[in-house]
Amino acid sequence: MRGWWQEISGLVLPAACGGCGSPRTALCERCAAALLDARARRVRPAPEPAGLPVVYAAAEYEDAVRAVLLAHKERGALGLAGVLGQALAGAVRAVAGVPRDGPLLLVPVPSARKAVRARGHDAARRIALAAAGELRRTGTDARVAAVLRQRRAVLDQSGLSAPQRLANLTGALEVSAGGDRLLEGGRVVLVDDLMTTGASLVEAARAVAAAGAATVPGTVGDVSAYAVGGCAQRSAAAAVVASTPASFEINRN
Repeated sequence: MRGWWQEISGLVLPAACGGCGSPRTALCERCAAALLDARARRVRPAPEPAGLPVVYAAAEYEDAVRAVLLAHKERGALGLAGVLGQALAGAVRAVAGVPRDGPLLLVPVPSARKAVRARGHDAARRIALAAAGELRRTGTDARVAAVLRQRRAVLDQSGLSAPQRLANLTGALEVSAGGDRLLEGGRVVLVDDLMTTGASLVEAARAVAAAGAATVPGTVGDVSAYAVGGCAQRSAAAAVVASTPASFEINRN
């Protein structure tokens, strides 16, 4: 009900830019440009946790980009999912290229069930659906495979150090029953709205591999190769809308 009301209210109530607060627009041109005009780049947190997939991000998590992500996730500005999906689609293209052996399968990293209930929507899944639509619109076969779920409760990540976040999330995710079949025959890209320490993506990659992905020796380009159900895939890859500025800077040296 809350999600429905957020959708309707966005159509009838006066809008303010989710990035800067300018009146009479859900997102001004300047704030949209902060999300969409930069080239997606590889990001690495410091310290970089073991098991982190190759990750590309569309924008730095600061200023207008930070405000837009928070408006969508925490304040129910659901109309921003479209532009966030466009940004995520750019990061997906950068890390995955154009698949030649099946569709791109976007696997969103799930939030805690309690957080989803409190917000009234699943932000990562909503953005993933928008990204898949944008990819299809531009000629790439892309689908959302929301196969990950939490198998146990976790603590609120805010306030935890990077090692504490890893410990908090290790073993917390699993692929739902039958989800492994949905991953067959396509190239998996883990997707999320934000990467900070990388702990969530490490756990998501582990859970996908544990569902039946067998490691294949060697890599394809910069992305590790594996097989699901006997079908070779290049999958240890992830894309996010934004990451911390420092995770971009580490790649400039």
